[in-house]
Amino acid sequence: MTAVALFLGTGASMGIPVIGCDCAVCNSSLPANKRLRPSLLLTVGDKRYVVDIGPDFRTQALQHQIDRLDGVIITHSHYDHIAGLDELRIYFFREKIPVPCLVSPETLEEIKIRYHYIMPPSQEDVSHVMKFDFQVLEGHEGETTFEGLSLRYFSYFQKGMKVTGIRIKDFAYVVDILEYPESIYKQLEGVQTLVIDGMTWERTAAHLGIQEVIEFAKKIGCEKTYLTHVAHETDHDVMNAKLPNGMEMAYDGLKIRLW
Repeated sequence: MTAVALFLGTGASMGIPVIGCDCAVCNSSLPANKRLRPSLLLTVGDKRYVVDIGPDFRTQALQHQIDRLDGVIITHSHYDHIAGLDELRIYFFREKIPVPCLVSPETLEEIKIRYHYIMPPSQEDVSHVMKFDFQVLEGHEGETTFEGLSLRYFSYFQKGMKVTGIRIKDFAYVVDILEYPESIYKQLEGVQTLVIDGMTWERTAAHLGIQEVIEFAKKIGCEKTYLTHVAHETDHDVMNAKLPNGMEMAYDGLKIRLW
């Protein structure tokens, strides 16, 4: 069975170009400097899973012909990671099956507040309202099977918000990371392909800096690291030239074979 990761979006919360910005990156003609909000499509065998579903998901789904989904994995409840939930209606209307979503309890509570209008308390069959099938993670770390996909999950934090990282075999997806327990290195031991924040060179108020991410990846010892969630202060080619061997900037449309 093969597994492929497709980067649907690799931008930070405002995307690139940023509305009204006249900086060099926002004005760049380089395709890699055009970034939609962060999302990843995992194709494992004949199954498709989306990791995070932001406000650009409709565009991403049309661009990459994502006409069906087997599940959605949500790392946390920030707008740029959940704003596309409403776009899942078409999958429900077509298949008449609730859309499977894997979430932490904290993320689910936020979704219930923000998307109350598509999550009525009644379980009655309402034709114009979509339905989700939420699988809720237990505790801060563990192992689970989600719609046929075996994975490991673990928690870290961003300004007090719990974020869920995922690991599937020797692949890991770790975004919006700022604070983390030392035990995260145990969770990531043996990972060969890591996707992690690459927002800016210096640490921001909510994200590790790329220089810190370099050391983080070295400590894990992974073979390949891809940086995503990129801000408009970071030029694709300029930053790529600064990165060590085995590490590179991801870009929208990048496809990598995992196994």
